[in-house]
Amino acid sequence: MKSTRKDKAPRPNKPKTLLQQLAAKPEKLFSGAFRQQYAALCFRFLPEAAGIEILVVTSRDSGRWIIPKGWPMKGRKPYEAAAIEAVQEAGVSGKVRKKPVGSYTYLKLLDDGDVVPCIVDVFQIEVTETAGKFKEKGERILAWVSPDEAARRVREIELKSLLVEFVPR
Repeated sequence: MKSTRKDKAPRPNKPKTLLQQLAAKPEKLFSGAFRQQYAALCFRFLPEAAGIEILVVTSRDSGRWIIPKGWPMKGRKPYEAAAIEAVQEAGVSGKVRKKPVGSYTYLKLLDDGDVVPCIVDVFQIEVTETAGKFKEKGERILAWVSPDEAARRVREIELKSLLVEFVPR
């Protein structure tokens, strides 16, 4: 006689991956319920026209490599919100382009455990100033790397393409 699941000890609740959580609620992907975010693609020119470096930071929760990003801010234009995120998350500021250089999508794990798809508009910032103190100092690791290395570090496929193909405008 086969044993049924009821006969066995209960399994501990193992956390599900973002994809597993989304697969359980596929309607979220197709309901048009994408949340908007804004990101800062921070870069600096290397001396003697040797190219550029891009700033990547770690996320506070998982420690994965990202670019500074956040939610829309009341009373702020999208490019202003991206610039504020760059200051808060990495202590950098500079010349911000008002039109996005691209966008990417990803799955965001919210504080309540819910998962939502997000679309992120990316604004370039030519970094001219770095602060010794900033809001999230000590909560993130910052790295200035080549566009190829930045693309290797981030997970999101569309962001990888943006970083590899990025040309300052």
